[in-house]
Amino acid sequence: MADETPTVAAIQAPVQVPSQMTHKDTSTPPESFSVTETQTPLPPPPQQESAPGEVIEPVEKPVEVEVEVESKKKLPPESLISFKEESNRLADLSDFERRALDELKQLVRKAIDDREFSSESCDEINGEPSIWGVPILKDDSSDVILLKFLRARDFKVKDAFTMLKNTLKWRKDFGIDGLIQEELGDDLEKVVFMHGFDKEGHPVCYNVYGEFQNKELYKKTFADEEKRIKFLRWRIQFLERSIRKLDFSPGGICTIFQVSDLKNSPGPGKRELRLATKQALQLLQDNYPEFVAKQVFINVPWWYLAFYTMMSPFLTQRTKSKFVFASPAKTAETLFKYVAPEQVPIQYGGLSVDFCDCNPEFTMDDPASEITIKPATKQTVEILVNEKCVIVWELRVVGWEVSYSAEYVPNAEGYTVVIHKAKRMTPTEEPVVSNSFKITELGKILLTIDNPTSKKKKLLYRFKVKPLCD
Repeated sequence: MADETPTVAAIQAPVQVPSQMTHKDTSTPPESFSVTETQTPLPPPPQQESAPGEVIEPVEKPVEVEVEVESKKKLPPESLISFKEESNRLADLSDFERRALDELKQLVRKAIDDREFSSESCDEINGEPSIWGVPILKDDSSDVILLKFLRARDFKVKDAFTMLKNTLKWRKDFGIDGLIQEELGDDLEKVVFMHGFDKEGHPVCYNVYGEFQNKELYKKTFADEEKRIKFLRWRIQFLERSIRKLDFSPGGICTIFQVSDLKNSPGPGKRELRLATKQALQLLQDNYPEFVAKQVFINVPWWYLAFYTMMSPFLTQRTKSKFVFASPAKTAETLFKYVAPEQVPIQYGGLSVDFCDCNPEFTMDDPASEITIKPATKQTVEILVNEKCVIVWELRVVGWEVSYSAEYVPNAEGYTVVIHKAKRMTPTEEPVVSNSFKITELGKILLTIDNPTSKKKKLLYRFKVKPLCD
């Protein structure tokens, strides 16, 4: 499949209604295409004709204020200070931080010289103590590793050194190097998986707890201590393999964007899951410092507040500052703040599919435009075409409940070609609509979305142009 750059980049629709914006692609400069996005109020429904003596109630004007549909159940409290990743470049460190790094390196050097860090107590690469495939005292990448431990312990050097020493010992005892090569099966490949990148380049990891609604899978994973240990080993193996793909250079991406989907998740009453979660949290916090760029919880149910309150004492304030919570109605909107729609899996409101079975013309490399459609408005996307070609596009409105139509209007007046007849799209429709059209005479494509609801709607679309073959 060829990776082509579509002729429109992601832009935000204007707020005012009616409004209009013309956008030309800045990444590839074809002069023969331009896009105009227009939003106008929908006309009120027609008045009914009354029979003699009959009184017809007037039709109310469409409401233009979004209505909160969900009950106002309290979500877990987010940190007042949102986490922002610090730089790993030596020049960006404060004097205090540089001194702490130097002191930690001295302690590590002494431990190596005293054979405290040896092949018997930690993993090695070419005779040098190492962790995650990086020697712990060699170059700039080593500094990045040591900074993780320092930040996890608020730059308290002795505490950071103790954490590093304990982590190296735990890895040796747990057999991490051998674990990476083990074959532990693929039963949990839908529970935890990597998919795409966030807007800052972090790989995104999805944790889908709803998969454990499958009683057979739940029993196979958590029924007894032996199975819970196997699950823990599988989860550690998955994390280790993901970490080995990170970039530990000072300016590299060395953290992961985590998404936890709590839809249909077994509640905190499940003792086995609660034990496994607590054990995993403790291991990850003790031995994998600063590998989470952001932790977004989506489809958060009402009971999660109690569960979060129970687990909160086991989490550091720094860890909790990375948390973001989104109710089911806000899941897609929240994800789009951090991850571009073309990178978000289709089941979470985005356009990305594992095997491009939705539309093989597009991949995660093809950016999409994102528009917020106000209540009771019509959104029109006009693609002006000034060359003969085949144009291919796909679009979706998150949650649908709108009408969609597509037509082609040639420059020559007198007729219009209906490509997709106006149809009301329900939430159970296919999430993404794909169309293509062969253009033999110049004109414009009109994509129209009517939003008659009292809620804002999120429209995603992208298109690309293919040469017209004779």
